[in-house]
Amino acid sequence: MVRSELVTGVSAISINNCKLLDFSRFSDARGALTPIEGGTDAPFDIKRIYYIYDVPNGASRAGHGHRELQQVLIAINGSFDVHVDDGSERKVFHLDRPHLGLYVAPMIWREIHLFSLGAVCVSLASAHYDESDYFRRYEDFQNAVGESS
Repeated sequence: MVRSELVTGVSAISINNCKLLDFSRFSDARGALTPIEGGTDAPFDIKRIYYIYDVPNGASRAGHGHRELQQVLIAINGSFDVHVDDGSERKVFHLDRPHLGLYVAPMIWREIHLFSLGAVCVSLASAHYDESDYFRRYEDFQNAVGESS
């Protein structure tokens, strides 16, 4: 179960703000179910959901950062690696179970690599799409992180 402490201190830019979330799961002979509620299971109200799929072998996704957006990334099917970077440290999370999500805090550069065949990445986002929230160039991200220090 996710708790609000994940968003406490989010203003401090650190990959340590990125955490694996283990969502509840219910299984029986009919299959499995994982509920996710904004503000309870995800540490923010969910404003947007999108998914990435049919990624060609060897392709990467993301390659950007956000000023304020928070996300939870989930491997609904298959697997992939999420590389997070706070401008000085990097870390890799392997996602391969639909009941696990990766919380990605604001001011974190993220790249998604090594998609397995049939992988589906779902993103739960804290805000509607806003191009002005994005860092599209790593250099711009690094400059903003440096200004925040």
